[in-house]
Amino acid sequence: MTAHDIVLVRHGQTEWSISGRHTGRTDIPLTDLGRQQADALGEMLDGEAFPTVLSSPLQRAWETMERAGYAAQGIASQDILEWDYGVFEGRTTEDIRREIPDWSVWTHPMTGGESADAVGARADLAIEQCLAAPGPVAVFAHGHFLRIMTARWMGLPASAGKHFSLGTATVSTLGWERDNRVLQMWNDACHLNSMDPVL
Repeated sequence: MTAHDIVLVRHGQTEWSISGRHTGRTDIPLTDLGRQQADALGEMLDGEAFPTVLSSPLQRAWETMERAGYAAQGIASQDILEWDYGVFEGRTTEDIRREIPDWSVWTHPMTGGESADAVGARADLAIEQCLAAPGPVAVFAHGHFLRIMTARWMGLPASAGKHFSLGTATVSTLGWERDNRVLQMWNDACHLNSMDPVL
């Protein structure tokens, strides 16, 4: 791992991740399985020394960070909160499409919430903070946000996050090949092999 690598950790399972409900700013807890997943993350990360550990302050991300073993150094960051879905908060894509055919979080306006580009602007701020850190950084956050952060890391528009599927309690790494920003590892769930599929 190099000095400016960024390790992305999605929080563990919640009741809404099971049902596919859009979970933006609603502060819901991990399920029992989600807590087990967070514990397994700790074993997978194996005490990796991160000089900086950023976490969304929402409890599903914060508890994941704590259970993974980084409670003493976690820094809450508003920049890495999940997408604000506005009026679509708590609803599934299938439900929304009964009213708006072909609706997608990636292509339609988030009435009362954030645009993909607004989330991308927050991701850019998080990337700047990570690059200014004295060593590799761990970021404990949310599925859509981390997908957008990955797109922005590689110089792609925020909407390109639609191409990066990301399961709960998975680990990914943004890194470098010479001077080029690259995706070194994505959606690693090997530490969850003995558990139910990630959602």
